[in-house]
Amino acid sequence: MTPASLTHLVLIPSYNPGPRVIDTVSAARRQWNPVWIVVDGSTDDSPGQLQAMAATDDGLHVIVLPENCGKGAAVLEGITRARAAGYTHVLTMDSDGQHPAHLIPAFMEASRGDPAAMVLGKPVFAADAPALRVNGRKVSNGWANLETLWMGIGDSLYGFRVYPIAPLKRVMDDNRWMRRFDFDPEAVVRLCWAGVRPVNIAAPVRYFRADEGGVSHFRYLRDNTLLTWMHTRLFLGFLLRLPLLLLRKFQ
Repeated sequence: MTPASLTHLVLIPSYNPGPRVIDTVSAARRQWNPVWIVVDGSTDDSPGQLQAMAATDDGLHVIVLPENCGKGAAVLEGITRARAAGYTHVLTMDSDGQHPAHLIPAFMEASRGDPAAMVLGKPVFAADAPALRVNGRKVSNGWANLETLWMGIGDSLYGFRVYPIAPLKRVMDDNRWMRRFDFDPEAVVRLCWAGVRPVNIAAPVRYFRADEGGVSHFRYLRDNTLLTWMHTRLFLGFLLRLPLLLLRKFQ
């Protein structure tokens, strides 16, 4: 059995993830110890399945939230508990099988070698990836790079990444945003503002069809409205921070 890390853990927020969740968690556990799941008010049968897995696996820990609060809120709950337990870094990944569990050790090793940085997955899409999803993220990436003066965010939306817990918790505690689908892009922008340097590693992403067990909670109008509002407030924050960002960039 893989020895448990005392500093880095895998954190998986999960909401009604569909049938691939057990394979996803099992794949993560084969690569890392420990793995924590934050069940974000799921109404399917996944909480019971995951708790049954944890009952026979000391390297798996399940946190069940009573109601759905959003991905960012689930991550905040996880990092708060992880920090209290002495962990310094978390690798976040989705529970639906889209992210490459086999790359967990490589991302963790990169984080251990540069613990002050955040290690960001830069997605490599298969030929059958939905064009709307692939092309739509370019807008968010463009805004995120502008808002950070091109500090090096390879992709603002890909949630397979390693965060240093302390600065992430500070930026989340300092504002009331970043609690839902806006978590991933806002986290990297605000961490760049805080001086946390991004390191990018290419990683494949797979979109599963419904007949393959794929589940998507993305709602085009709702979530694009949320992203538009997020980038509006981030751009205003960028303007306020522009002198400091320019000084940092050119010093």
